[in-house]
Amino acid sequence: MKGLTRTFLTGLAAILPFAITLALLWWLGTTAETMLGGWLQQILPAALYFPGLGLLTGIGLVFLVGVLLRAYLVQVLFSWLEGWMQRIPVVKTVHGIVRDVMGIFSSDLDKKFGEAVVVTLPGTDFRLVGFVTRKDFEGLPGNLGGEGTIAVYLPMSYQIGGYTLMLPRDRVDPLELSLEDAMRYTLTAGVSARKGDR
Repeated sequence: MKGLTRTFLTGLAAILPFAITLALLWWLGTTAETMLGGWLQQILPAALYFPGLGLLTGIGLVFLVGVLLRAYLVQVLFSWLEGWMQRIPVVKTVHGIVRDVMGIFSSDLDKKFGEAVVVTLPGTDFRLVGFVTRKDFEGLPGNLGGEGTIAVYLPMSYQIGGYTLMLPRDRVDPLELSLEDAMRYTLTAGVSARKGDR
């Protein structure tokens, strides 16, 4: 029975990431088709509409927003809109979290994290993998950080969350892993460090 359970869980672990990814893509596609497709059916002649046009329009709109955000005027408009949203009590919390999470995944890790490091906990041999997020505290409160202090983000395994510690620079050691591999190692609780690891 143990062997059967282990075999089943192995198969589940292989299939689940694909299933969740496909389900998310399916949900996004059907949502775009339902919302935009219904709107397009109302404004376009019946001969011009075909199933999937809503999805194609959604992809096109996202791409168009990405292109427009390269223009200075649109960047100013988006900054103003974000500033306005930051003044609405509940909206600012939800919007801020979604924006920050998407910002991490939509841009290069090297722009978000300076380097991967190992932090040794005081008085122990316990070590944690962290990522340097700030080396300069100019303009911030003096008790937050100063000369020789860095901010190190310590992510938690298998979830989006963690702690940011302000540490003396000499309390951390560089980690000889790329940022992507170090993040993979941390988020999988050490199970995987490089692409292809199991």
